[in-house]
Amino acid sequence: MDLKQVEYMIKIAEENNITKAAEKLFITQSALNQQLLKLEKELGTQLFVRSRTNWHPTQAGEIYIKNAKKMVRLKKDTYNQINDLLDIKKGKLSIGLTPERGPEMFASIYPAFYKKYPNIKVEPIEMPVKQQQHEISMGNLDIGFLTLQHSQKTNDEYIYFCSEDIILAVPKAHPLSHIGGKLGDKLPEISLYRFKNDTFALMQKGSTLREIYDHLSTDEDFNPNILLETRSGHNLYNMVAEGICCSIIPMAYAQPNSNVSYFLIKQKPVWEVCASYKKGTYLSNPAKELIKIASDYWSNRLKH
Repeated sequence: MDLKQVEYMIKIAEENNITKAAEKLFITQSALNQQLLKLEKELGTQLFVRSRTNWHPTQAGEIYIKNAKKMVRLKKDTYNQINDLLDIKKGKLSIGLTPERGPEMFASIYPAFYKKYPNIKVEPIEMPVKQQQHEISMGNLDIGFLTLQHSQKTNDEYIYFCSEDIILAVPKAHPLSHIGGKLGDKLPEISLYRFKNDTFALMQKGSTLREIYDHLSTDEDFNPNILLETRSGHNLYNMVAEGICCSIIPMAYAQPNSNVSYFLIKQKPVWEVCASYKKGTYLSNPAKELIKIASDYWSNRLKH
C-alpha cells in the first residue's frame, strides 16, 4: 500500500475540494486526480461524491478515510518509537494552543525546548479548547495545551499540570470593593447574586470559561447586564482596572492593582491546566519534554 496515496486521500477529505487539496499538497490537480482514479479502480468503487464546491466521501470513502488516518498515525508512532530508541532527535510536533495565553506560554517555553531538540520542527496552532479536542481525537494534533474543568474532558489522555481559581474582579468604585482582597492575600468569598444588578465583561460564548460562567449564573439565578464579550482574558481584566465593569477571570490574568478588588466565588470554581493527546498513541521523548517544560511554566506562574 502506498502511504503517500493514503495521505492524498485524507487531504481531499479534509479540504472537501480536490483543487484546494492539490494546492496544500504542492502537486497538480491532474496528478492528484490520477491517484484518486487509480485507487478507485483498484477498490472498484468511488470514494468521493464530486461537485464543483463540495467533495465529500461516499460510504466507502468514509470507511477508507477512517482507516487511512489510523495507518498514518501508526506510521508516525512507529517512526517516533524508533527515533527514541536510537536517540534520533528529529521530527515534527503539531501542538494546539488556546488563544492569547497559549502563545504567551509557547514564547516562554520554546527556547528551552529548542536547546535540547533543535532539529524538531514544532508547529503551534491557535484554536479554542473544543476545537483542539476535536483535532486531537481525529489524530491531527500531537499535543493540545488546554484549560478546562474535569466535566469538559473527552476520552483522550490528559496530563494534569495544576489547578487555577476562577475569581471575581470588581473595580475600586464598586460599593462592595472595600470588602474584597488584594492579589496574593487570602481572598474573601462572596456570592455572585450580590452583583446581579451590575455590568459585566465576559468571555465569548463557546469558550470553556463562558461555559463555567453559564453554570454559575444558572446556579445563582444571576443574570447581570453584559457590556462586552471578548476572546481575551487581558481585555476582561483591563475593563475592570479601568473602572468600567466587573468580570469573572482566571487567576493568571489578575494583576496587583489598587484599582481592582478580588473575591473567591462561593462555588469556588476552578479549572485544570493540562496537556492532552490522542488515546492509544505513542508519546515521543520530545513530546514528553515539551509537556514537562510547559508543566514547570504553569506551576511557577500560578504559585502565590
